[in-house]
Amino acid sequence: MDVKDSNGNLLKDGDSVILIKSLPVKGTSITLKKGMVIKNIRLTEDDAEVECKAEKMRVVLKTAFLKKG
Repeated sequence: MDVKDSNGNLLKDGDSVILIKSLPVKGTSITLKKGMVIKNIRLTEDDAEVECKAEKMRVVLKTAFLKKG
């Protein structure tokens, strides 16, 4: 399964990514800001999503809002 970021670059476990859009986190008052670097992503079973730790929480992000950093 190939997981690609918004620019078409291949992602793998442990990569760092940059948010290309500010995203509110459901169920909290936290917003992940555009340009935030997220390190050590993990791939999921869905090729359109990655799991990561941001703001001391585990979150799942859509790859359409990420670019490889």
